[in-house]
Amino acid sequence: MRWWLVVASLWLLVVLTIPDTLARNRPRNQDGETRRTKRKRDGQGHGRGRAGRPRPLKIRLVPGPSVPAEPRENQGNTLFLESYKNLQEQHSSYNVIPDPDLSLDLSGDSPVPSDPSDPVTPLTQEEIQRILWREEEEHREEEERLRKKDEARKKRRQQRKEQAERQRKIVEERRREEEEALRLQVEKEEEEWRRQMEEMRRQEEERRRQEEEDRRRKEAAEKEARERERKLEEERRRQEQILREELLALVEEEEERQEKAKERQEEAEEEEEEVWLRGDVFQMPPKQPEEPEEPDILPAPIPRPPAATEDEPKEVEAEVEEAEEEEEEEVVVVANRGGLPPGCDISDVTVTCENAKLIHFPPLAIPELKSLSLEGNSISSIPAEAFNGIPNLEWINLKKNKLTSAGIDAKAFKGLKMLRRLYLDGNLLETAPSDLPPTLQELKISENRLRGIDENSFQDLSSLVILELEGNLLSEGNVDPLAFAPLSQLSYLRLGRNHFRTIPQGLPASLLELYLENNLIEEISETVLNQTRNLNVVSLRHNRLDESRIAPMAWINHRNLESIDLSHNDLYLVPSYLPRSLVHLVLVGNNIERIPGYVFAHMDPGLEYLYLSYNKLDGEGIEPESFFGTYHSMVELCLDHNQLLTVPSGINEMTNLHFLRLNNNRIRSIPDEGICDPNHSGDSTLVALRLENNYIDPQKISPTAFSCVRSSSSVVLKPQKTK
Repeated sequence: MRWWLVVASLWLLVVLTIPDTLARNRPRNQDGETRRTKRKRDGQGHGRGRAGRPRPLKIRLVPGPSVPAEPRENQGNTLFLESYKNLQEQHSSYNVIPDPDLSLDLSGDSPVPSDPSDPVTPLTQEEIQRILWREEEEHREEEERLRKKDEARKKRRQQRKEQAERQRKIVEERRREEEEALRLQVEKEEEEWRRQMEEMRRQEEERRRQEEEDRRRKEAAEKEARERERKLEEERRRQEQILREELLALVEEEEERQEKAKERQEEAEEEEEEVWLRGDVFQMPPKQPEEPEEPDILPAPIPRPPAATEDEPKEVEAEVEEAEEEEEEEVVVVANRGGLPPGCDISDVTVTCENAKLIHFPPLAIPELKSLSLEGNSISSIPAEAFNGIPNLEWINLKKNKLTSAGIDAKAFKGLKMLRRLYLDGNLLETAPSDLPPTLQELKISENRLRGIDENSFQDLSSLVILELEGNLLSEGNVDPLAFAPLSQLSYLRLGRNHFRTIPQGLPASLLELYLENNLIEEISETVLNQTRNLNVVSLRHNRLDESRIAPMAWINHRNLESIDLSHNDLYLVPSYLPRSLVHLVLVGNNIERIPGYVFAHMDPGLEYLYLSYNKLDGEGIEPESFFGTYHSMVELCLDHNQLLTVPSGINEMTNLHFLRLNNNRIRSIPDEGICDPNHSGDSTLVALRLENNYIDPQKISPTAFSCVRSSSSVVLKPQKTK
């Protein structure tokens, strides 16, 4: 770090070393001249110096006669004699002439200026020797002084060098210490950085692991919920089938009894002409009774005829069933036709590869093919050229595969100009496939992972009639209000088992049936259904609605809305401001304690089917005017599994009632006029009456209490609860 200190030390060492080296390498004569120059500069030449001392006499040697000199013994000096002899040898004859500017006092006094005009007096041999001795002495002193000065200078130079070396060592040591401190600091910072990065990486891994765990838990919960729903649906269908079989058995048994009794032949014929009841168009799963029933007495179920608004979906399903039956009757296996893989069957224009363990889309080349079923395989992708060999497909079934949004090429379905139905249920899709053909009429993407529907998801699908998106991750926050705008022909929409808190915005005006069961819907605003004036059926079962969160103007003016299912919500009383055209109302499984008076009075032509099973109605919850407006229209009334103490008033005035359920209540007696009006002179209309699991004593019932029931066998009284 302090490199400039090293450079300065080196420069000082060079400056001090170079002059000394040059002085040692200089020639001797030059050294003598240098010393003389220094002596002159220092004021030590001949004559008087700066301090006033006498300067040495300046003499000149001039040629003269050779005079041998005999130095004195006490003054002799080998060096002087050699110098003197050399001087005599070099100059054969010189005379010593004093400097004209100075005079020499032989006694050692200071020279005195003499007149230049005075004659020059030659010096004697002794004076010359004295001068030479003095000069030699001064020369030795000068050399000694110079030697000491040189030694002092060398000593100072050595001291400076040692000081410079010490300074260099100190600087070097300090530099090393600074470098070591800097290295330690850098290592510490690097260690701290590595520790922070390790901590961040650990936190990121922990967060990612937590997200993955949450995702797996959520998927497991969703899978479990779907499996539970599937099992409930299967159980419901099984129970419906059992009930149908039991009903058929009862009908057959009744017919046999009627055939045996000749006196009741006419009554038997009337039973054969019995009118089927509409039943529950929403396919409610029947609940088990609170107490076991006698095995020989079976409850009369509500049969389920097709609703007028469900004709189109049922026709589609009927066509599929007929096609499957035809396939079963006319299956012709063709080996290796058009690239057909093992495990696939072909019949006429239909290929079936269900549960064939396929992991890739089969490369088929059958131009005349109309239907393709690949249900129950492990196909994860559909390439762009998948349908090149089968361009005339009208129906594709890809249910229960492993398709992902990224695995379906954007142009996979674009070339299918005749496609009518596409089933993608039970896959791993997160978005709806793009570029679907405009001829599509039915699209099913239930039980996937759809996380949103944007404005362009259903672009150009103006012919779509049926759309099913149940069992996904949709909510009002990720469904664009303009998503359904292109669906100008949509009639049937299923959005059950999602995460909606309100009814989605932007529903198409053509919509006839809307299913939103098993969501989180808490309110119905008065504007959300303004555009759906043709709506006929609305199912909102298994949500979080209560009567206060339904806006008064939400649907009261809808003139085509006939069926509403609000079962399994949080209702405490029958909602007011129901549609005027309402015919079918399901309120099963709520907390309803009261039926307000005149709540059905505004309906035209009047409510026909009312299901209030599994609520909390008691004797005080039903007012005399509760059923006002339904006396001539009510066909089916279910008040079972409540807390009724008596038969509600107003039932005996229902002149068109065919089916009545009062079982599983707390009724103790049946008044003569409680169910049937003795003044009514028309034909009997009540086909089935259920009163089991109450506290009724059959022996105390008047024979005229059931006078309006067509057949006594249609009244179910057993079993009854004991006190």
